[in-house]
Amino acid sequence: MQPTLLILAAGMGSRYGGLKQLDPVGPSGETLLDYSIFDALRAGFGRVVFVIRRHFEAEFRERIGKFYEQHVDVGYVFQELNALPTGFSILEGRTKPWGTGHAIWCARDQVKGPFAAINADDFYGAEAYQVLADFFARTQDDTPTNRFAMVGYQLDRTLSDHGSVSRGVCIKNEADDLLSVEEFTKLERTATGAKNVQPDGTEIEFQGSEIVSMNFWGFTPAVFPLLGQRLEAFLSQHGQEAKSEFYIPFAVADMIAQHTAKVTVLSTDSEWFGVTYREDKETVMESIKQLVAQGAYPESLWNRAEAAV
Repeated sequence: MQPTLLILAAGMGSRYGGLKQLDPVGPSGETLLDYSIFDALRAGFGRVVFVIRRHFEAEFRERIGKFYEQHVDVGYVFQELNALPTGFSILEGRTKPWGTGHAIWCARDQVKGPFAAINADDFYGAEAYQVLADFFARTQDDTPTNRFAMVGYQLDRTLSDHGSVSRGVCIKNEADDLLSVEEFTKLERTATGAKNVQPDGTEIEFQGSEIVSMNFWGFTPAVFPLLGQRLEAFLSQHGQEAKSEFYIPFAVADMIAQHTAKVTVLSTDSEWFGVTYREDKETVMESIKQLVAQGAYPESLWNRAEAAV
């Protein structure tokens, strides 16, 4: 079965100041998720599912979905605040989405086979999709099916020069099994690596060589009931907080701790970059321009996207 690419595109981009998922960054008007789809199709993925919000569905379908609906099997999932397990309700006045773990859980009826879950506003690189596709090919007959994967990147290659970022810092063993993930939400670049400013104002220093999760995960449908259990536990504890989020690294870390899943950390030399702040866009555009000049991507991705399907 060809894997599915699940693209998490429901975020509002509040720090960036708009629907950054739809911003052109390529030489012919391509978005970052256009490059993600292009690389995934080259690696053998056969379906694309977008997780979006209903209020920008029409614009998203017109500018993004309509093109791909002509060439690949496309599905849509709506991550809404009231899309919760039975018995739970939203806090009055809450506007913040529930986070990446919730976004993936919302796709449980649209994804029936192995799938990659990625952010819409990140560039992961062609090799990353290939190493995950190869992992799926190696493990497709494995039992149990709760053997997952994470494509890891080096911390200092994932920071923004324009503000703090959130990253899941990973610990793995010699067999590349993920042992734990700890989410740090205020990571900043320093002269010697990076630091995270804790809620109490203290700082944790990092060398910069640590492996971090960039929300590039490889799952099977076995993840959905595991996510559902943890989402219910999260909502019971944090559901009435205005800004609490159910992060996928948090959920995966708990699965590992409870021995309900095993996660392989996949290494890649792919270049990662993303648009967290509006000032990042110029850097991203220059990086893509260089990749096009090197021959990694065509000047016009649209024609190659059609040919790749």
